Amino acid sequence: MDISGLDLNLLRVFDVVFRHGSVSRAAQELGMSQPAASQAVTRLRQLLGDPLFERMHGGVRPTPRAERLALAVRAALATLEVALAEAHAFEPQQAQKRFRIHLSDIGEARFLPPLMWALREQAPHVQLETLPMAMTEIADALDRGSLDIAIGFLPGVTGTQQTVLLSDHYAVLLRKEHPVLQVLQDGRLSPENLRSLEFVAVRSHSETLRILQALDLQQQIRLSAAHFMAVPSIVRQTDLAVIMPAEIADTFERQGGYAVVQADLPASAFDVSLHWSWRFAQEPANQWLRSLVVEVFRQRA
Repeated sequence: MDISGLDLNLLRVFDVVFRHGSVSRAAQELGMSQPAASQAVTRLRQLLGDPLFERMHGGVRPTPRAERLALAVRAALATLEVALAEAHAFEPQQAQKRFRIHLSDIGEARFLPPLMWALREQAPHVQLETLPMAMTEIADALDRGSLDIAIGFLPGVTGTQQTVLLSDHYAVLLRKEHPVLQVLQDGRLSPENLRSLEFVAVRSHSETLRILQALDLQQQIRLSAAHFMAVPSIVRQTDLAVIMPAEIADTFERQGGYAVVQADLPASAFDVSLHWSWRFAQEPANQWLRSLVVEVFRQRA
């Protein structure tokens, strides 16, 4: 086809319909009526000679041609957005901006203090807002700009740009005087030791639940907590154990009163990564925030 006859607004509608899997939700985001959005999709179908989307329960799904086209359209629109935006560099000392980031509750407790200290030094007027989201919602939120970055072990987040901040593994946190520590061999928890323990499970951290299920230790769960924040205090005052990232568990051990014990846990290793959308990869403020996060993690490492 001759691209000179293509209305770029049709590609914008295509992109939003592709992301949402729904013409009505795309129309809502774009501030247009559903008939107008449907008409735009119909015009693009006629130009490309492909249905692009097939109706299904609850929305639409892309055809193979639309799947191949989507990435190129997103890249082209992102390039235009950057080119048309004001080309001012981000000045952190003068900036008055609010960044929105995804962090889990355990991530907030561990990573926000050093990040806020760095912001105090480098960007005193910048604000942070944490918006914990379901893993299935993060990529779309980054694309829409309702999130600036996401930090964590997020294996279900795809289609984003990302860089590994640190590699970690899961370990077991106990109180320092826990009876099982007296019978360890080589300082590790054997399968028999693990079966003798009772656990706190944190529902917001699915990987720890997966590990307990893989070890067939569901019957050993004595407390199922919604959030992580109270768990260290519970562990310190009881004989309950919790499976958690070793890097974070080490911080409790350094405070005193805790012991971090290694064990043969299935699929224990993981990476904590920084995720962002290609749409905002060249945006100066987003670039600065990503650089700051990488710097903070490098200093901690």
